[in-house]
Amino acid sequence: MDKDFVQILEKVRTCLFKKGVKEFSFENLKDFGISKSEVSKYVNSEEELVEKLLEFERKSFESIFLEYNFEGQNAIDILFIVSQEINSRFERVSPSVTIELEQYFPEIYSKHMDERMSFIFDKIQINVQKGMAQGMYRDDLSEEMVGRMYLSKLEDMHNPELYPPERFKFGTIYDTMIDDFVKSIATEEGLRYYRQRKQLLGVLSFGR
Repeated sequence: MDKDFVQILEKVRTCLFKKGVKEFSFENLKDFGISKSEVSKYVNSEEELVEKLLEFERKSFESIFLEYNFEGQNAIDILFIVSQEINSRFERVSPSVTIELEQYFPEIYSKHMDERMSFIFDKIQINVQKGMAQGMYRDDLSEEMVGRMYLSKLEDMHNPELYPPERFKFGTIYDTMIDDFVKSIATEEGLRYYRQRKQLLGVLSFGR
């Protein structure tokens, strides 16, 4: 994406986090501190702008797997790295904004989620294969079933009845989900390694 357009999308993202989707439209961009003429160079409507914003979110997530060489990494370490990157890059992603995007732009949001989940499904299956080969995960697992279980947990994260957005932060929900996920598939060796790494990373991140 064009560097200037990325800056616009980041500004829109911040405004949506602060003000919510309800007040957002292509016509009142000025209220978000964004020039309509500037945005018109790239998109022609709020629908197209939201579509590009969600595409930007997907690419930001996918870039984690391009920036890190996971080839020789421990499967559990990969989960930690991805988790830390998600918490860092998407710290300001609020479940309430996600809910509103789904409400006001259902077709665009549905397409976004289909593409996002398809990418995650492929990556988690690769992680499971790697973890079983390394002895970190049980060898009686079905990669497809574990992948579907993981996607189901992700969908639950965005359920406002399970996790009211005013009470739960995205990072807290995600960390708890990963914790439960690893414990459900790890071998004794894998669980021991997971706990050691979790304790070490907790010490390293203390005070940040």
